[in-house]
Amino acid sequence: MLQQTDRATLVSLNVGEPVAIAHGSKVIQSGIYKVPSLDAHHLSSMGLNGDGQGDLINHGGPDKAVCVYFERRFASWKEEADLSFTSGAFGENFTLSDWTEEDLCIGDIIHAGETILQVSQPRQPCFKLGLRHSLPELPARVLKNGYTGCYFRVLKEGQIATGTKFTVESRHPARKTIAEANRVMYRNKDDIQGIRELLDVKELAASWQEQLGARLEKLLKEKQGG
Repeated sequence: MLQQTDRATLVSLNVGEPVAIAHGSKVIQSGIYKVPSLDAHHLSSMGLNGDGQGDLINHGGPDKAVCVYFERRFASWKEEADLSFTSGAFGENFTLSDWTEEDLCIGDIIHAGETILQVSQPRQPCFKLGLRHSLPELPARVLKNGYTGCYFRVLKEGQIATGTKFTVESRHPARKTIAEANRVMYRNKDDIQGIRELLDVKELAASWQEQLGARLEKLLKEKQGG
């Protein structure tokens, strides 16, 4: 159910350059270690200055300029799984008050200080989130409970800092919440109508369009006995 809470606050702006971390017998680069910053940062269409990703194939880019997590979910994790998390724990750039995956829709446009942002897709946690917290099962838990956070693309660049007020400037008419996108992608994978409705939202990130488009094509072939 869409709650349409229009305002939130940037309770923590988090940045971090890639670092080397052990993964089995290998050493990989990851930007999962974000830490709070009290400085103002310039936000461009490619992300925040002072921030970086170790895997530029699966992270970063215009559709994933800013990784967002919701402060309210920290309490949910504590209550449901007795796990304590704080700002930056999910590798997010923005920790936002008030909102959750139920409040924002794909394509919503948000005014934040000098910047204008747009919701592009849910966040897809990878194994590096588990590495950070020594909880290899954590990414799967995130997908199961839907506490994914999301990504913003940047429509207008500018300076931004902790404490900035966020306001939904316009809501996308399709009203496809982050939670609904997660449902279709991860839980009800054969929901043909749900997939079609998401694909109709042109503001959905290109990678999701491609993945869901391929799934729809496969489901339709199976339905036709092909």
